[in-house]
Amino acid sequence: MPSLCNVLLVVPRFSGQSFWNFTAACEVFGARFPAPPLGLITAAALLPPSWECRLVNRNTEALDDSDLDWADLVMTGGMLPQQPDTFRIIGLAHNHRKPVVVGGPDVTSSPEAYQAADFRVLGEAEGIIDAFIAAWNSGATEGVFEAEKFTADITRSPIPRFDLLKRSQYTYLGVQFARGCPFTCEFCDIIELYGRVPRVKTAEQMLAEIETLYDYGYRGHLDFVDDNFIGNKKAVKAFLPHLIAWQKAHGYPFEFSTEASINVADDDALLALMREANFFTIFVGIESPDTDTLVSMQKKQNTRRSLAASVHKIYQAGMFVNAGFIVGFDSERSNVADAMVECIEATSIPFCMVGLLYALPTTQLTRRLAREGRLYPPDYTLRRSEENGMGDQCTSGLNFETARPRRDILLDYRTILAQTYRADAYYRRVQTVARLLDRPVLDKSAGTDAPPACLFGIPLRDVALLWRLVWRIITRQPGALWPFGKVLYECTRRNPRAINYVGILAAFYLHLGPFSRFVVAAVDREIADIDAGKWHSPLVTAADPVELGRVPETPVA
Repeated sequence: MPSLCNVLLVVPRFSGQSFWNFTAACEVFGARFPAPPLGLITAAALLPPSWECRLVNRNTEALDDSDLDWADLVMTGGMLPQQPDTFRIIGLAHNHRKPVVVGGPDVTSSPEAYQAADFRVLGEAEGIIDAFIAAWNSGATEGVFEAEKFTADITRSPIPRFDLLKRSQYTYLGVQFARGCPFTCEFCDIIELYGRVPRVKTAEQMLAEIETLYDYGYRGHLDFVDDNFIGNKKAVKAFLPHLIAWQKAHGYPFEFSTEASINVADDDALLALMREANFFTIFVGIESPDTDTLVSMQKKQNTRRSLAASVHKIYQAGMFVNAGFIVGFDSERSNVADAMVECIEATSIPFCMVGLLYALPTTQLTRRLAREGRLYPPDYTLRRSEENGMGDQCTSGLNFETARPRRDILLDYRTILAQTYRADAYYRRVQTVARLLDRPVLDKSAGTDAPPACLFGIPLRDVALLWRLVWRIITRQPGALWPFGKVLYECTRRNPRAINYVGILAAFYLHLGPFSRFVVAAVDREIADIDAGKWHSPLVTAADPVELGRVPETPVA
């Protein structure tokens, strides 16, 4: 007889103010949060069919007592910025006498931090969850289950439980094609979690996932959440023709985004395939404009090229670029602020995630800093997050003794943010994107959806989106209205196929403008504390050992 179990899957809140929450932008699209928890709904699909699942996302809705009363088992977990709320969820579940199983990247990297959980599932779920299920069915009340690294066969990964989602809560949905990355960036934990040999799903698997979303009635933005979509170029080039054929046969119901390394610009054939499949944006880790810094962080794939030429080539292939930059590397020069601002302006990337370097658990960087005696205690970031409402590396980075004076790094960082996210500077870059972005003309004649209601030939949904966007700019960012209006007018005249993407970038700025000012204010306070002698290094010394992974008690809330 099949076992029965009520499983409550709980998505932890991201702590504090975060670059990635985009609440203001989500409001424009009538959503509450950017994307759903693909990891948790994939784990749900790996559970026995007789187990009933319910999903609560604490970023979009409340976790009620009735949910916990219903559950036989609580499953949770996520990334480092979700760690404080994961501790709260464990406490809430235990108050209701419910056992908790925690999985995901953070518990895999820092299992010692989660000793309060009844069960810990470490590594990729496909490689270990059967052992957990067997233990649960046998009556086990605790345990640690660790998958062998980098061996999970993701060609056997099931279609995620998209049916558990309240899809209207999210701006877009996601799927995953590959895990792993072939590069060895010192600061990155992806190769520690998933390895350097990217493993990929089959074309049939991917099309089945996409078809499932299509059958549920979902249309629009679909994100390939891969950490490097082109990590296995041979595999992705074999898959994309199947995706293109599916898109054509269904009238192009989806447009795609993903993350990829900058060397995507070196492959004309790959860019052409992504264009034909209807990819519209790529996130690229640029990190630094300085070649010596790129070499020292082992990101040589970003050297020996003109970054501006590479980015503009991607624009001409029909995809706009979002990018990550990092401040705080040992090899940085004193002119890093000027060089980074010049790079951002030259590449004309509006959406720039500029963060402070953070030594993530298990990375090469963390191991090196620990050997050098420069790593701060593991609870340093959590304390700052709880005390100051700071939620990610934009505000909680530099968890180590820096090579350059900390004050100098912070001053450079606030200079970059202040200059990059002035309204005129941001929209100047949007204007360049609007001129260069060569979106394809797609044949949507095979689509079977009823045509949308229109006003003067414009879909009513687009009219409503534009109104919500403009109203929020008028009421929240009046200083941005004129530069936005200029770009929109020029785009309408010169490159109308790029209008939607101008709107997306303007919606991003509803979040990025205020968030950048929040971060600048936080950095200014830290600089003032340094000047006043109030900031002191929490450096771990041999006389004051702190066990890696130990965390403070977190109150239940």
